[in-house]
Amino acid sequence: MVASANAAPQRFRFCDPPPNPLSRRPSSPYLGRMKDLTQLMQQAQAMQQKLQDAQAKMAETAADGSSGGGLVSVSLKGPGEITAIKIDDSLLTPGEGDILADLIVAAHADAKRKLDEQNNALMREAAGPMAGMNIPGMPKLF
Repeated sequence: MVASANAAPQRFRFCDPPPNPLSRRPSSPYLGRMKDLTQLMQQAQAMQQKLQDAQAKMAETAADGSSGGGLVSVSLKGPGEITAIKIDDSLLTPGEGDILADLIVAAHADAKRKLDEQNNALMREAAGPMAGMNIPGMPKLF
């Protein structure tokens, strides 16, 4: 058999299958795992940043609650800090102390519920697809 001058010599490796030109796999399985790990770490860092941003927004979130048909209102900020209480003058009569105390507690509970709903929505938005997952060692992501 005579080889032509233009033909390149062919190399055959019997132990390896021929490479698939359509395959996107890296040449080394180790490099593929490292790329996956790097991508996972980048996603974790992005999620951590989103959660920190959500916590900063939560600190500035405010909600108002009321009771007694608006006779008492309470304003909350952040994790539940009371920023204002408004009491109608009609409740400031002697003997109305118990009613007033109950209305303040009810207004606070209403404002706290609203504040918690807003904060939970912020955290769900920040957690994205991880929301509702219970990962050991991490806080539950709403």
